[in-house]
Amino acid sequence: MVDLAKVKEEQLKLAKKVTLKDSFEKLELIAGVDCAYNQHEAIAAIVVCDYNSLNVKEKVFAILKAKIPYLKGFLAYREGPSISEAYAKLETKPDLVIFDGNGILHPRKIGLASHMGVLLDIASIGIAKQLLVGEVKGNKVYVEKEALGELIVTKEHSKPIYISPGHKISLKSSIEVVKHCIKFPHKLPEPLHLAHRYADEIREKIAKGELKVDVKE
Repeated sequence: MVDLAKVKEEQLKLAKKVTLKDSFEKLELIAGVDCAYNQHEAIAAIVVCDYNSLNVKEKVFAILKAKIPYLKGFLAYREGPSISEAYAKLETKPDLVIFDGNGILHPRKIGLASHMGVLLDIASIGIAKQLLVGEVKGNKVYVEKEALGELIVTKEHSKPIYISPGHKISLKSSIEVVKHCIKFPHKLPEPLHLAHRYADEIREKIAKGELKVDVKE
């Protein structure tokens, strides 16, 4: 069982370490991170792209047993270990990472992107497909009168995505980066779209017996 009181306390401590100032002078490499699941195993995929061209530079993945079930607001505890494992495999570290999960748009301001940003000491952005917390006014998402995220529609007739800074980046820059990375006809920013597709490919190969992996506990 997960001790939620203890975990919440840990999240609040981590949230204090989040900074929303841009930590980079220029962006050259940007990565997307997403997880797929093979029963109780979390498959974390990272795809690094050139920021200007969005061409793929490197792809890695890691698979670990997911130690806890999905709990709203605690995604980093489910996916974080496999993401950290995959990140350690990268030969070239990106300047910025986009996560499939919230940044500060979270009840304790420490969603997956913020949590992993602090743990890995990287600039990060969170992209969510559903609103976890807050109220939408115009395009901004407010929590207790503070704008923590922004809603954008990236594809006609599609539901919006919710952008929030994770760590070491401002909300303004987060929105600019995500908009730069949208590539028609995909709804998600390209590095994240590619990571999602790569995670699914790994899962399918395992299911078909084309890829055998020793899954760490």
